Amino acid sequence: MTEEWASLRDWIDILAHHIDTGDFELSKDDILTILDLARDASHQVERAASPLTMFLVGVAVGRGGSLGKVAAQTTALVLSLDDRQAETDEAEADDMDADLQ
Repeated sequence: MTEEWASLRDWIDILAHHIDTGDFELSKDDILTILDLARDASHQVERAASPLTMFLVGVAVGRGGSLGKVAAQTTALVLSLDDRQAETDEAEADDMDADLQ
C-alpha cells in the first residue's frame, strides 16, 4: 500500500466517522471508480462539474442505484458530450474553411 493510498484511506475513515457513514464500506474498486468518474467529469465537461457530478452520483446510489451502473451511465453521458463537442468543432472548422474560400 502506498503512502498516498494510506492517506486517502485515512481521510475516508475520518470523514465517514464525522458524517455518520462509518457503517458504509468503500472497496478499492469503488474508490477507483469514483476517482475515474470525477476525473472524467472534470476533464471532459469542466472542472466545476466534478464535485457536482459526484454529488448527483451519490444521490443516485443513495436512492438504490449501484455505483457501477450509475458510474457507467454517467461516463457514457460525459463521453457522448465530448463526442458531440468534437463534431461541433469539426463542423465549425469546415464552415470557417468554406468562408475563407
